[in-house]
Amino acid sequence: MRNSATVPVRYSQLKAFHNVALTGGFSRAAEALNLTQPAISEQVRKLEQDHDVLLFHRERKRVRLTGAGERLFHLTRQFFEVEQQIEEVMSESGAAIDGELRIIADSAHHVTDLLGRFRARYPNVTISLRSGNTAEVVAHLRSYAAEIGVVGGLPPGRDMEVIELASTEITAFAALDMVPHKRDLTLADLTQYPLIFREAGSKTRQKLEEQAEARGLHLKPAITAEGREAVREVVASGAGIGFVSRAEYVEDARLRQIPLSDIRAEMSEAIVHLAQRRDVRVIRAFMDVAREVHGPHEP
Repeated sequence: MRNSATVPVRYSQLKAFHNVALTGGFSRAAEALNLTQPAISEQVRKLEQDHDVLLFHRERKRVRLTGAGERLFHLTRQFFEVEQQIEEVMSESGAAIDGELRIIADSAHHVTDLLGRFRARYPNVTISLRSGNTAEVVAHLRSYAAEIGVVGGLPPGRDMEVIELASTEITAFAALDMVPHKRDLTLADLTQYPLIFREAGSKTRQKLEEQAEARGLHLKPAITAEGREAVREVVASGAGIGFVSRAEYVEDARLRQIPLSDIRAEMSEAIVHLAQRRDVRVIRAFMDVAREVHGPHEP
């Protein structure tokens, strides 16, 4: 094996690796680069051999990144994104914005009004939208697995650029006969009911638990459901009480809202992206549209 410290990392090898990781396979990477599969396989093999590192687990017809591969892929995402930005700066064609915009949202409610306007202005951009709690949103942005996030509350750290949205209080909701009508609930009351919480990482859950703990109370979930839709369906079955910010509550004939009388907890939603990616054209374009709808950037 050659001493990896003396072997330069070749651009062609990095590009082959990056596309295999990006597309999930050698044949798909070959199609993307208009090369043969053996050529791609050889480039990745040489990269691994020259630097004495295993980047992929090869499992029959699929590949899976190793730990070292994950770390390298995080860097090649940044590397080839900067390369694309350089090409855009140097281009005199003023080409239309295209590509993919991946959005992960704690609640899609806050971006649905933006998507129609954005698509009308940039029809060549493909948009994907998935749900995740605040912790998942931040993790996806930092790993370059998404471009735009919508989170409950401001994300930790100064590595995010933010547009703050309106704040609304947290409300409980339950099946129609779960709680007597015309009754508010207190934190102490909640300890007497089965509670339906979202998974760990949910800001709504975190805020409720923090307020209960400050008063010496323990809110234990009877059921933990992943995602807001799952929580609503479990609550509608009569299994317990769920929680959501008032702005995100969806009217449902099976459910009713129940005010929380002694809880001062508001959810401030925000649209965010990784600050170091501010010059990615598709991100910049989306945030410009977001500012038109929701107002200027909030420091």
